[in-house]
Amino acid sequence: MSDFSQTPLIAERFRGFLPVVVDVETAGFNARTDALLEVSAVMLTMDDKGFMKPGEQLSYEIKPFRGANIEQSALDFTGINLDDPDRDAVDESEALDEVFRMIRGAVKTEKCTRAILVGHNATFDHNFIMAAAERIDAKRNPFHPFSSFDTASMAGLIYGQTVLAKACRVADIEFDNSSAHSAAYDALRTAELFCAMVNRIQSLGGWPLVKSSQ
Repeated sequence: MSDFSQTPLIAERFRGFLPVVVDVETAGFNARTDALLEVSAVMLTMDDKGFMKPGEQLSYEIKPFRGANIEQSALDFTGINLDDPDRDAVDESEALDEVFRMIRGAVKTEKCTRAILVGHNATFDHNFIMAAAERIDAKRNPFHPFSSFDTASMAGLIYGQTVLAKACRVADIEFDNSSAHSAAYDALRTAELFCAMVNRIQSLGGWPLVKSSQ
């Protein structure tokens, strides 16, 4: 067994990867052509018993990149109004630079090798983050290039539910449908769901694994 006194438990738990919960809201389904409109990232912490909880959160509204495709059906679904005078949007380079900076700092603090994206239907969020990072020519993208943790799959296994709202309710996590489809709200609920599932496994004695002497 590894020496826990030298390595933070969260690094031991996830093989050197630091889980970071991410949610994005977009103007469509195509990560290459459709605008990234919101991003939120939630850091996770682990206590000395191996139980997790959400930590620092950073969220941004984002201006569509030059030439981006915007599907009205996507705006109708999320409720995002690009002309809202109260929409405090920034360029995606500013948003991702700040999010990546926060994550790199946590990766270093927790002695991990890199971050791994946690998302509900994570491939969608991962694809948009990676496409945006390529557009802005991010030099130090902290995320693993293809691996992720999908809370939809995890919740299907543990709770028998794959829809975020339904999985949260089974896990006794409050979920307000009127607040959904905001990156900040969905990211925090996803973080709480991920922690609940990790903690449930932990409470059952699932980690660290103890090999039988037989």
